[in-house]
Amino acid sequence: MALSSSSSPKGIVIPVPVLVLSAAGAAIFLFFLLSSLSSSPTSCSCPTTAITPTAVVQTSRQQPPERISATEDDIQWVKTQIQVNGLHMQDNVLRKGINPRTRAQQLQDLIQYKGISHYEQEEESNNHTAFPCPGELLVEQHHSNYGEPWAGGRDVFEFLAESSHLLPESRVLEIGCGTLRVGLHFIRYLQPEHFHCLERDELSLMAAFRYELPAQGLLYKRPLILKGEDMEFVRFGSGFKYDLVYASAVFLHMPDKLVWIGLERLVGRLKPLDGRLFVSHNVKFCSRLGGDECSKRLKSLGLEYVGKHTHDSLLFNHYEIWFEFRRFTE
Repeated sequence: MALSSSSSPKGIVIPVPVLVLSAAGAAIFLFFLLSSLSSSPTSCSCPTTAITPTAVVQTSRQQPPERISATEDDIQWVKTQIQVNGLHMQDNVLRKGINPRTRAQQLQDLIQYKGISHYEQEEESNNHTAFPCPGELLVEQHHSNYGEPWAGGRDVFEFLAESSHLLPESRVLEIGCGTLRVGLHFIRYLQPEHFHCLERDELSLMAAFRYELPAQGLLYKRPLILKGEDMEFVRFGSGFKYDLVYASAVFLHMPDKLVWIGLERLVGRLKPLDGRLFVSHNVKFCSRLGGDECSKRLKSLGLEYVGKHTHDSLLFNHYEIWFEFRRFTE
């Protein structure tokens, strides 16, 4: 069947199927045209920051872990800088400067003049310090409390951090952190509030709080440092496990009985298997028991001896001995 025009014998004859298909095509075209107009960017309600393939690659790429120890290339670089600049070690005497002073002379100035100030009026000189620090700390006398250079603290940090495979999100407890010779490096490396310490000496604590943390710009890290000598760790809170616990030459000065009490209280706060306990110098608190009694007692606490280690200093001829333990039970 066909439709024809009766007004003219020359009219165009259009079959019905063709007419139907043309109408359907026009309808489909109109549908897509309206859809594209309604989805234009001006009316989009999607998030303004679209994730592109490049952005996906950037967000999924992990940052390399922060390097802890100096490499051979690092050491060669600094040697080259000294050579290029033609530097040679000179006698360590006071140099000509604005006002060269020894530590003793600096301390005397601090005591006599209540600080080193250019303010002429006494009432003015007392109003420009937010957190006044004792003179003995300002001249860093506490850096000589260890019988070896202060720089050795960095060596200890590097050895312990790498041996324990620490990450910034790890948690560390030091038993006897003193004036933070080692602790400063952990505090700087770890996330805020992830470094804990139990210390009994008040002068050391004052040096830590009133000089080292402010001077190093680390107050924002909020380390949890508590005064105490009872090996009571419940004061540090709960809900977490330590990745590393260490005691540097501390157990040497404690009665064996107190050391064992501390280990008993500590073991439940150490991560099983991966967590590490390091003790420096010797473990006479254990060896004095004789025979296999030490191993048996450690096992009864859920601890096992891993091994003995030594590490050298980067800057001076010195090495330390460390004994490694881990928790083997849940």
